Amino acid sequence: MEVVKEPKPDTMRKALLIINCIILSIGICGGPLIMRLYFLHGGKRVWFSSWLETGGWPIILFPIACAYMHRSRTIPPSQNKLFYMRPPLFIAAAVIGVLTGLDDYLYAYGVARLPVSTSALIIASQLAFTAGFAFVIVKQKFTSYSINAVFLLTIGAGVLAMHTGSDRPENESNKQYILGFLMTLGASALYGFVLPLVELTYKKAKQEISYALVMEIQMVMCLFATGFCTVGMLVNDDFKVIPREAREFNLGETKYYVIAIWSAIIWQFFFLGAIGVIFCASSLLSGIIIAVLLPVTEILAVIFYKENFGAEKGVALALSLWGFASYFYGEIKQTKKKKRAASQTKLPSTASETELPSVPNPPEIV
Repeated sequence: MEVVKEPKPDTMRKALLIINCIILSIGICGGPLIMRLYFLHGGKRVWFSSWLETGGWPIILFPIACAYMHRSRTIPPSQNKLFYMRPPLFIAAAVIGVLTGLDDYLYAYGVARLPVSTSALIIASQLAFTAGFAFVIVKQKFTSYSINAVFLLTIGAGVLAMHTGSDRPENESNKQYILGFLMTLGASALYGFVLPLVELTYKKAKQEISYALVMEIQMVMCLFATGFCTVGMLVNDDFKVIPREAREFNLGETKYYVIAIWSAIIWQFFFLGAIGVIFCASSLLSGIIIAVLLPVTEILAVIFYKENFGAEKGVALALSLWGFASYFYGEIKQTKKKKRAASQTKLPSTASETELPSVPNPPEIV
């Protein structure tokens, strides 16, 4: 009789990890480019731009509803719920959401002042912050290769810091440029803190974390981040100015709203992908993938926006790639080492089992 094997949990987890990496790739490459497009053609509302980073949170309701309908086929209606999040987890997600809202503003301010290729290189330093906070918050273990990667990425950001102003836009003062640099660095540090905080939330949650629950956490985080940015928009009178800004937009009023809508959609890919990778692996891997994709964003910015790519950016990019290669080489070595150790521990037990002679069963006593 043929036995049909069910897919192993590890295989499903790896498949989910690959899907989340693809989702994250779309967000990290597309988000900064479309945000910069808004500022290049007459957009000036930083709070509105930061609001768009999480304002597309209702989109998450669609996959949550799909997950609910899928569960309705396998479990009784009395046990099936649309939302599984309990109050402690809701509060934790809300707090992280407010921090994300602040990070959205810092990042949007930086993108408004800096070329995408520059801001992307600065955001690469997020890996160093993620690694440091992951070590403190979730006790992430380090190797010499991961330490080397963090060091190289930090040096790369330092090279850019020493050459600030070399690619400053013509209509911007040196003070505004430096402030944009510092705001972007602050956004990098804050999000480097948020990623391990999400991982800690998963570990400390007093309920089973499924991918459906991860989507709920994403929705709550973005809801509160959007609320934070909405307050900023109200204080800054953005809601009154947006219609006029749309009419005066260089690409036309229709394209203004098209850019806004697509910006909200693409940034949802980024946030869902980031916390999805944390669910499947770790916050450090999420930070690594974000950092790895930043050179792609830089190249796309140079191609589409004709941005200057000077020697200091080339050095910073080379150091970043060196750091990424160092980290992944270390991860490959660690994986091989673990597999070798696992196979060696299995061998003695297997040998001892084969050396023992088989003992016949005792006769059954009636």
